[in-house]
Amino acid sequence: MGGFLNSTIARKFAMALSGLFLVLFLAQHLVINFTSVFGADAFNQFSHFMGTNFYVQFLLQPLLIAGVFFHFILGFVLEYNNRQARHIKYVSFKPSTNTSWMSRNMLFTGLVVLAFLGLHLYDFWFPEITHKYFETHPDDATRYYPELIAKFRSPVRTGLYVLSFIFLALHLLHGFSSSFQSVGWHNKYSKGLRGFTVAFSIIVPIGFIFIALFHYFNNA
Repeated sequence: MGGFLNSTIARKFAMALSGLFLVLFLAQHLVINFTSVFGADAFNQFSHFMGTNFYVQFLLQPLLIAGVFFHFILGFVLEYNNRQARHIKYVSFKPSTNTSWMSRNMLFTGLVVLAFLGLHLYDFWFPEITHKYFETHPDDATRYYPELIAKFRSPVRTGLYVLSFIFLALHLLHGFSSSFQSVGWHNKYSKGLRGFTVAFSIIVPIGFIFIALFHYFNNA
């Protein structure tokens, strides 16, 4: 595996696959969270299932965490290699005229998204782990909705979430479509797929922003 990842092409391929995997999780996460807009019951049911199902907790969750670390570490490696390669390119090369702002700043937008993930883990994952494994009182399957809306009573925290989702959109606008290019998707459907990736990269972050603002204004 180490020899495989020594190839730049192989690294980009692995980066693309890990990114596509995380995109699937992002879509699933939005669907579950969006149920909170319609009330507590459905959101509590989905959240309790995800929080107690053996396969989700001990198979998908570790795979997801590993995927996040793999994707971001490999992203740093690729960015470092790209910066090293630029030193030997022609001085006439002007990135601003050849690439988009999103493609030139994937590391920056990725770092913002990574910082947001840290906040999100602090807000939801760590309290969940503490509740399940370190507290002795019986589990309450209705606690998820109150915990969610409590986080969005703060304008500062809500603003941080909104800002993070804007950077997520910027990250996805380049990363999602380029993932398919990296895995060799070049056919008559490429143009339509490009349109889908752009729509996804805008709609999904807007969906998360709507959820945050909805709960903030409904509970302010």
